[in-house]
Amino acid sequence: MSDLPSAIHPDILPRLDPEYVAIHNTYIAHRVPPHTIPWHPDIRKAPYIPGGSPVRTVGAVKDISLQNCKIRAFIPEGSPPPEGWPVLLYIHGGGWTLGSIDTLNSFISRQCKENNCVSVALDYRLAPENPYPAAVEDTIDALKFIYYNGKAEFNANVNKIAVGGSSSGGNLAAIACLKAQELTPPIPIIFQLLLVPVTDNTASVIDERYPSWKECQNTVWLCEGRMMWFRNMYLPDPATWTEPDNSPIFASDALLAKVPPAYIGVCELDILRDEGIAYGEKLKSLGVKVEVKVYPRAPHQILGMDAALKVGKQQADDAIKAVGDAFKAA
Repeated sequence: MSDLPSAIHPDILPRLDPEYVAIHNTYIAHRVPPHTIPWHPDIRKAPYIPGGSPVRTVGAVKDISLQNCKIRAFIPEGSPPPEGWPVLLYIHGGGWTLGSIDTLNSFISRQCKENNCVSVALDYRLAPENPYPAAVEDTIDALKFIYYNGKAEFNANVNKIAVGGSSSGGNLAAIACLKAQELTPPIPIIFQLLLVPVTDNTASVIDERYPSWKECQNTVWLCEGRMMWFRNMYLPDPATWTEPDNSPIFASDALLAKVPPAYIGVCELDILRDEGIAYGEKLKSLGVKVEVKVYPRAPHQILGMDAALKVGKQQADDAIKAVGDAFKAA
């Protein structure tokens, strides 16, 4: 197995969840990592992560085109409450470069079904064709559309909006919670669900603030080479890496103190683990209610493997409960 293009590195193999190892060796080890070949948009056609659960049946699914992007709203069955359905805007990962409106529809539709909320997938513009700030702009456009048009389009309660995302999508969700405060008028967000988020685009393997970058530089799926490939696709100018619209951990304390409560889920064998934990600790230090959970022996992409991995199902279950509890408390 060690000569396959995505073979598990010996540094990582003994530490990985055995359930994951079996699936990786069967379905992933033979894949050529995208960061090792010349860029072509067809890279986006590669098979998705194996082991995901099916898309749930909901009351209705509505695709809506915005100025530069699209959203897909999963709408619950039955009649909405008098004030309307709560809303979750969920932003997919893929290093701001991969992924589509179909990414994680199983998880997003499950949020809709189990939490009786309108659950919205965002199809934001991707790098390298559309580098920063396109994805940020599309995220805010989607948030504004939900706030101003959600009641008419899908019976939304626009005073109960949560945002969430995975990886680069977690980065965009965290940024949305900052930028929403600066809109005129501000858009209230009641909760943020950040799963394996990118919070600091200056992180590196020589960065003592985040030991996971060095410790997990050879990890599966999101190794250092792949993460830097994504960063350079989306953020070709290193001078922008410290901007809060790229690295929310560098936002002002005044803005960070006003973000909504957060659930931050990180994975033990993920290069991004420690920057996610650090973001949670920074928010806590400013008085924000935050729950941080580390999923043991798990690599970055377990949410998309919730039907095959116990730890993937656990992360999905925890994320469903966190959003449901936030809606009940609001």
